Amino acid sequence: MLIAIDHGNKSVKLPRGDPFVSGLVESEVAPFGKDVLKYRGRYYQLSDHRIPYHRDKTEDERFFVLTLFAIAREINAAGRYTAGTIQVQLAVGLPPAHFGAQHQAFTSYFLGRGPVSFVFHQRPYSILINDVACFPQSYAAAVTILPTLQNEPRALVLDIGGFTADYLQLRNGEGNLAVCDSLESGVISLYNKIISKVNAEHDMLLDEEEIDAILLKQKAPSVPDIGRIVERQAQDFVNDLFSTLRERGLELKTGKVVFVGGGSILLRRQILASGKIGSALFVEDVRANAKGYELLYQAVSGGR
Repeated sequence: MLIAIDHGNKSVKLPRGDPFVSGLVESEVAPFGKDVLKYRGRYYQLSDHRIPYHRDKTEDERFFVLTLFAIAREINAAGRYTAGTIQVQLAVGLPPAHFGAQHQAFTSYFLGRGPVSFVFHQRPYSILINDVACFPQSYAAAVTILPTLQNEPRALVLDIGGFTADYLQLRNGEGNLAVCDSLESGVISLYNKIISKVNAEHDMLLDEEEIDAILLKQKAPSVPDIGRIVERQAQDFVNDLFSTLRERGLELKTGKVVFVGGGSILLRRQILASGKIGSALFVEDVRANAKGYELLYQAVSGGR
């Protein structure tokens, strides 16, 4: 069974179903509540408090446990549960700038474990990960709209994620890994700036969900000045990001700029208001990278 997973610093995305926060609580006794997974004698529960940023996600077992949550969800969504061992092929990804140095280690992180047993929602699972393919983020998202980009002589894919903003240049739909990088300019840094500013000026603590609601115009803040702070900080963040890209010799006013990732959706108004983008194309689906990994795996493996 092919399962594609986008291991984001802010959330884990699958081709189908809702994303979930990249956060875990570990305990020795069974916790109360749902989304409990038991693995190697310990209990894990999904948490709204994400794991601190890891440039190398193979440093410990937490992202593997998040992968087990993702696999179980996909098995259930596909109606493929069985009491026997389920053969799993994983399609995963890394930021373009980290891809060359880390893809072998990230692939090995999942392989060679033999049958893996765990319990999810009080039901036993046994899986064997027998193949893993790793692909560059951003390019994977662009693959989902590739016909739109194949005749573009130059396009820049900008993936604004949790901790990083990844960019990759495309020429006629082909990725150019010589023009790519990962900047530590994701929305988590924006959240931290907003939280500090609001706390300093109003002695109030916002959480990330409240900031999202303000930026998406889903809820007006109780104190109007807080809304102005959030909007101003978001616009400054976007302007600074585009200035950094311009300093790197990336022209944003000619060619197409393809925005992907949850941060791009969150900051769409500020992106369009910046006046620094010539032609913007937004990939609205936050699951685009995961869907791209699935498509790329099928392409390189002959669809098995």
